[in-house]
Amino acid sequence: MNVYAGLTGIPVVKSSISYIDGQKGILEYRGIPIEELVENSNFLEVSYLLVFGKLPTKKEYEKFVSDIKENLELNQGIIKFLKDIPKTTYPMKVLQGIIPILSAFDENKEVLDEKHHYSSLVNLLGKVPTIIANWKKILEGKEPINPDKTLDYAQNFLYMLTGEIPEKEISQMFDKTLILHAEHTINASTFTAIVVVSTLADFYSAVSSAVGALSGKLHGGANEKVFYMLNQIKDLNQIEEFIVNKLNRKERIMGFGHRIYKTYDPRAKIIKNFLTRLSQLKGESELYKKAIKFEETALKYLKDKKIYPNIDFFTAVFYSYLKIPPQLYTPIFAMGRIPGWLAHCKEYIKENKLFRPTQIYDGGHNIHYIPLEKRG
Repeated sequence: MNVYAGLTGIPVVKSSISYIDGQKGILEYRGIPIEELVENSNFLEVSYLLVFGKLPTKKEYEKFVSDIKENLELNQGIIKFLKDIPKTTYPMKVLQGIIPILSAFDENKEVLDEKHHYSSLVNLLGKVPTIIANWKKILEGKEPINPDKTLDYAQNFLYMLTGEIPEKEISQMFDKTLILHAEHTINASTFTAIVVVSTLADFYSAVSSAVGALSGKLHGGANEKVFYMLNQIKDLNQIEEFIVNKLNRKERIMGFGHRIYKTYDPRAKIIKNFLTRLSQLKGESELYKKAIKFEETALKYLKDKKIYPNIDFFTAVFYSYLKIPPQLYTPIFAMGRIPGWLAHCKEYIKENKLFRPTQIYDGGHNIHYIPLEKRG
């Protein structure tokens, strides 16, 4: 037998959820180009599309939005628990810990039941933004802001986060960044989710495990690192030297390159356009100026190697405009990825097969036990 470390390039499922052509820069959800969805749709409609395999009817959509709004509020016991958690706890750990508790408030417990798929989706889409926003307020020593059901999904989240109702155009751009994070075929966190659900654990367990995978340094968190990297550069004139030094030391440049895309990440293109518009509305921040100069300079050295900006490079700057602290960038990524994770869980258990890989043993044999008193 051969060992395929990390299962790189090894198909583990057949899926009709999303498609990527990394050479041409194509990303589709259920066959629909990501550009078309961003132009015409919104995050909740795309969530429904991903999980249930079709765009909702008007009646289905209205019920879906209404059910999510009914699931925005957190139980007071959870809020108290959040207040009691040490304030040094990484936000992704907070999210990972709270998500399984949400299952206690879902009467649909059977993972093979379609009712569980729907109720877990609306419950998670409703409560995860509230958890993230509440944790931010608690860290600031303030009382959490109650959700406002009169606002749309993105507006409500940004309102709970900042205490201010954002301009409609800005909240719509943020909503569309969630579309870009919603799904991306089989990656470490999605694979984790389907491994867990293959045991017939519920969707909350699967999502909690996926959040744990996303919290790792090699998966999520790159946008946070982009923020710190750009802030490390004090002057625009230092950018080229910074990049050259990184390349000479063979260090990774955060926000550039992708395991799949060998051309410009289509999601990065879209967010860059949003960022340009945001800079027109809010003025060109120092971080924005650095990002634009950094991209231009880095591509001089990296384009021939087919290394381009990825989604994380521009989201870091986009979120900074919205006054979102960098430690919340990855939790927001997780919030956007919920429908993708659940879509794969729902798809996988239709013809469920418990994951049970094997190994190649390379240890010793016939090694005898040594009593404690005779060990050196």
